[in-house]
Amino acid sequence: MSVEHQKVEMEHNDHDHPNGVIILRVYIHCEGCGDEVFKCLRGYQGVDGVEIDAKNQKVIIKGEKADPIKLSQRLRKKTGKHVELIHPKLPKQDKEKEKTKEPPETIEVVLKINMHCDGCAKEVKCCIYDMEGVERVDVDVEKNVARVKGNMDPHKLVEFISNRGGRTAEIVQTDSINGEEKGKGEDRSCNCYASQQAVYAPQIFSDENPNACSVM
Repeated sequence: MSVEHQKVEMEHNDHDHPNGVIILRVYIHCEGCGDEVFKCLRGYQGVDGVEIDAKNQKVIIKGEKADPIKLSQRLRKKTGKHVELIHPKLPKQDKEKEKTKEPPETIEVVLKINMHCDGCAKEVKCCIYDMEGVERVDVDVEKNVARVKGNMDPHKLVEFISNRGGRTAEIVQTDSINGEEKGKGEDRSCNCYASQQAVYAPQIFSDENPNACSVM
């Protein structure tokens, strides 16, 4: 971490609203990601300087006239990455509005993606992490499966992987994990089959049973 970066962090900790310092959390997994973020923000209205802290997944922007909200929206729109505004904090009024909103549904999506090596797995994982709403990605190269947890739209995720990573993804399973987690790999057809068997099971001969067969 550079001396300049350490100084910015100290200012952030000592003051609630340091003038001219905006801190965003952005997932940066390689030098190319850092360059893309830097080019997107450099020279934008009010921005005097941009510092990339890839290790801590932070982007530090200097500029007293820079608008934190507009910068977050621009970065999200231009790069397609999930952007979180760490500092300055949103006004109290905005926070109260956020509390009234219902939390987005958290789901786990199982995707079938062709991967032939660890390099492919890493590329797929990094690509998926770039989508807004993704919280966790687990990749199994042998089974060609990726498990994605977050509040994203499964179909938009498949489209994102195709456009961004150039790979074909297929939705195998989608589970909601907000409330009670659904069983993974559950065969729901078994329960239906059992109920049908109970309904259509042979009846025992009985005078008391109106559904029973009778022999004249």
